[in-house]
Amino acid sequence: MSIFVIDDHPLMREAIGGLIRRLRPSAKVVEIERMSNMAKILAEHGEAELVCLDLKMPDTNGVSAVREIRQLMPDTVIVVVSASSASDYADLTREVGANAYVEKSAGAQEIGRVLREYLSDEADDSSAPVVPTKLSKRQKQLLLLLDRGLSNRDIATELEISEHTVKVHLWRLFRRLNVKSRSQASHLARTARLIEL
Repeated sequence: MSIFVIDDHPLMREAIGGLIRRLRPSAKVVEIERMSNMAKILAEHGEAELVCLDLKMPDTNGVSAVREIRQLMPDTVIVVVSASSASDYADLTREVGANAYVEKSAGAQEIGRVLREYLSDEADDSSAPVVPTKLSKRQKQLLLLLDRGLSNRDIATELEISEHTVKVHLWRLFRRLNVKSRSQASHLARTARLIEL
């Protein structure tokens, strides 16, 4: 799986790309300067594990890029790294699907801390799913709801939590199981009898 760094400023792309490579040396970082290239990038590299996104670029502005990436890659982690104030955009970007928001002015240490939260461990890079010895009650609930084919919105309603919280829970569950999609998680849950059907 690749990590996309989307920013129209070459120096910023290189800086964030370098930071990601330090956090995870095996990372395949794809630097992207425009949203209009996304169809070609996806065809070439597949869905990203994580996307670092600037909000202001020549061909997009504001939260529209977050919305577009969420539609293209429903299960991908989106970290917005923007020069815009968090007080202006953090809540808006989360509402349309971003997992985290960090200001560029926060510096490399803070940006690295946020990225580290969402980067899978090196040990998880193998392609084989992992059958955990124990799952939390919430994780079992999520697997049951995924097996029923519920959307994030439906899961949020069922569990009486926000859609953003559902996305965070699913991301953690996928990481725990070492799977990349809802269907993989559901298949593993059935075959390994992680849920009682």
